[in-house]
Amino acid sequence: MTDGERRSVLVVAHTGRPEAVRSANLVIDRLTGAGITVRVLEDEAREIASEDVEVVPDGPSAAAEAEVVMVLGGDGTLLRAADLARPAGTPLLGVNLGHVGFLAEAEREDLAATVDRVVSRRFDVEERMTVDVTVRRNGEVVGATWALNEASVEKAERERMLEVVAEIDGRPLSNWGCDGVVCATPTGSTAYAFSAGGPVVWPEVEAMLVVPISAHALFSRPLVVSPRSLVAIEVMADTPCAVLWCDGRRMIDLPAGARVEVRRGEHPVRLARLHRTPFTDRLVTKFGLPVTGWRGRSRPRPEEPGTGQGR
Repeated sequence: MTDGERRSVLVVAHTGRPEAVRSANLVIDRLTGAGITVRVLEDEAREIASEDVEVVPDGPSAAAEAEVVMVLGGDGTLLRAADLARPAGTPLLGVNLGHVGFLAEAEREDLAATVDRVVSRRFDVEERMTVDVTVRRNGEVVGATWALNEASVEKAERERMLEVVAEIDGRPLSNWGCDGVVCATPTGSTAYAFSAGGPVVWPEVEAMLVVPISAHALFSRPLVVSPRSLVAIEVMADTPCAVLWCDGRRMIDLPAGARVEVRRGEHPVRLARLHRTPFTDRLVTKFGLPVTGWRGRSRPRPEEPGTGQGR
C-alpha cells in the first residue's frame, strides 16, 4: 500500500447464521491486520459486534469506492449485496456458506486464502448481464426495477390460472394460461428458469430467456432471444391480478392489464474471480453431475495419421 492510500472492503454477511458471523469476524481481523478499512452495514453491525469496522448505511453509497464487496452466505445473500455493488460498479466476491452457491467464487474452507487474495489484489473481474424491468399500465410507467437472475411474472392467486400474452420486439408471440413467465439472464439460467424447465446458458453467451411456467398451451417451449430484444409480458384484462418478482427480492403488484417490459440492463454486475474455472466444471461440481467414463480427447500415437510420422 502506498503512502496515503486508503483501501476499503465492504463485508456483507448472512447474520442469521452463526457460521457467517464467525466468518465475518475472521475476515475483518485479517483485512484490518493488513491495514484495510472494513465496512459493515448498519443492520449487520450489531450481530457482527466488531469495533474495528466502519458502519455504513444500507444503500447505494455503501460500496462506493470500496475495492470489493465480500459476501458471506449463499446466493440469496449475494443477490442482496448486488443491490449495493451494482450502482458503484464494485466487484462482488462470494464465499459460499449456503447449499449450491452458484454465484459464489470460494468455499468456506478457503476463507483465509480468499482474504489473502483480496489483500494482494490477485483476482480478475468479469461482468454479468442484467435486465432492466419497466411496469406500465395504460401506457404510464408505474414501476421500474432490475434483476441479475430473473424477472418473473407470477399469479397472485393460487386458485386461478394466470392469462398472459408474450411480445418480442413489438410483435405478439403467443398467449398462455400458466402459473407465470420467467425472463432470465444467462446467469439466472441455473436458478428459477432452470427449475421451470429452461436451458442452461453459458455466462459468456449474451441472450435473454423466456420460460413459461406450467403453461397450458401447444406452444410453450422455453425461448432464447437476442440481448437486444425487448420482451414484454402483458397481463390480460380478464385475468386475476399478478405479481412481478425480481431475483426473488423486489416485488411489484400487477393489476389486470399491466404490461411488464424486460430489456438488457444498462449496468452489469461485476463478479470477482479467483480461478479461471470452466463453467462446465462449475456445473459438474454444483449439480453433482455424473461424468464417470469420460476419457477426453486422446492424443494420436506417433504412427497414426496426422502426426507426419505415418507410413
